[in-house]
Amino acid sequence: MSLPVDHKLIYYFKKWVSISENDEARILSAFEPLTVKKKKDLLEPNEVCKYIYFITKGCLRSYYADEKGVEHIYQIRMDNNWISDLESFFTQKPSKYFIETLENSELLRISSEQLEHLYSEVPALERYFRILFQKAYINALERLNATMWESAEDRYSKMLKEHPTMFQRVPLVYIASYLGITPESLSRIRKKR
Repeated sequence: MSLPVDHKLIYYFKKWVSISENDEARILSAFEPLTVKKKKDLLEPNEVCKYIYFITKGCLRSYYADEKGVEHIYQIRMDNNWISDLESFFTQKPSKYFIETLENSELLRISSEQLEHLYSEVPALERYFRILFQKAYINALERLNATMWESAEDRYSKMLKEHPTMFQRVPLVYIASYLGITPESLSRIRKKR
């Protein structure tokens, strides 16, 4: 979709809720545009997550590094998606995660204070974000269940079907981490196809 950056955000809001032109202007004034170079951290462990980010263009990941320094990817998000550490954002407690750009990215970010103001000024957005947060919760549960009940091959096939462009934009080592397997296992699965 080749809409201007701010219009992409409005387009995605309008997919779920009705908003007026006056509401559009108020919404856009609450979001701060941000251009971030590749390999930059938007969040680091022990910082409080202050923003929710809408990715108008680019690719980001959230991950944590265990005590051995092994990275475990929690989220990979691309164009027209949201990324944040919602636990830290809502509780205002320090995060366990990094959020890093994998590509040069164009983002729109909103703080918790601005989001609360928007809820009262544009009530339809409360519904939108309720739906968004429900979907995020369900996705997290589905991912947890998949790691417990589905084979690595099934998880890979599902990811390939649902996000084929991810394999052209994200290093395979990150995709392996996201799938909960080693890069060697991912390589074996890919060779079988």
